[in-house]
Amino acid sequence: MSQLCINNLSLYQGDRLTLDNVNYTSPSNGALVGILGPNGAGKTSLIKSILGLIKTNAQVLVDNIDIKKQRHLTAYVPQRKSVDWDFPITAQEVVLTGMFNHIGFFKPVRDKHKKVALELLDKVGMADFASRKINELSGGEQQRVFVARALATDAEIFFMDEPLSGVDAITEKNIINIYNELKEQGKLVISVHHDLHTAPEYFDNIIFLNKKIIAHGETKNIFSAENISLTYSGNATSIASYSSLTEGHKIWIY
Repeated sequence: MSQLCINNLSLYQGDRLTLDNVNYTSPSNGALVGILGPNGAGKTSLIKSILGLIKTNAQVLVDNIDIKKQRHLTAYVPQRKSVDWDFPITAQEVVLTGMFNHIGFFKPVRDKHKKVALELLDKVGMADFASRKINELSGGEQQRVFVARALATDAEIFFMDEPLSGVDAITEKNIINIYNELKEQGKLVISVHHDLHTAPEYFDNIIFLNKKIIAHGETKNIFSAENISLTYSGNATSIASYSSLTEGHKIWIY
């Protein structure tokens, strides 16, 4: 049951402040954490900064040890648009790339490794596509393959960057079921999410982010009209009712 701690994470990209003094400590037991915020809020930049894909001077710890020394405890599913889908690799081979900690670099992939990869593809409903090239799959199918790859790492903390964006209903349900299984195993899932309507159902913890953390904590305590308004500042585009969380009051979503 690993815990993530972020201290003093700020990020400038050119002259633009992308993240402003982010400080955060995750739950220490299994949890599903949704990162919510408008476009340009720094959600993807936050995950990349945590993982060291964008360099900052922040202190990022996993179990009180620098995350650089704890890579084996983390897994990452990037946004689909950041992946080279033309790379000539099959779905099963994608999953196998997540097993290098177990296989060892420059060591042969054995039948037992292929069997595990196939089992993980089956877990996300993609076993029948194991030998299919990744660029021959639909967007939802590609996303499920990369979730299987993340599972192959046997990590403790999973970073997911909008894995539900643009996927079909079956894929969305499949991924959420996997989230809940990971939580039951005591794992931490931190996922960028774009849909305010489903966030309270999917996540037990929320981070409201707009360059800085507006609020974070258990969903039942912080998913409020005030925090949504502070996070999504701008012109109102729609109204939604969250009666179970807001005592029947309607929330303006900005």
